[in-house]
Amino acid sequence: MNSIVISTAYITLGQMLKEAGIIDTGGMAKWYLSEHIVYVNGEEENRRGKKLVLGDVVTLADGAEYQIVEK
Repeated sequence: MNSIVISTAYITLGQMLKEAGIIDTGGMAKWYLSEHIVYVNGEEENRRGKKLVLGDVVTLADGAEYQIVEK
């Protein structure tokens, strides 16, 4: 499982995808979420503005997992 380190209260799903290197720009988030299945804590999610907090786990369709952790 990969870790996404944050120093704020939350990070949006779109920002997380960019931080993880899955997309190149924030503008690609809407397209990516419409073309790929993404799960947040086991539930399908397609909102790029979804707030992710410490401990949340994002799972991509290819099985890659990312956990939100504290700095």
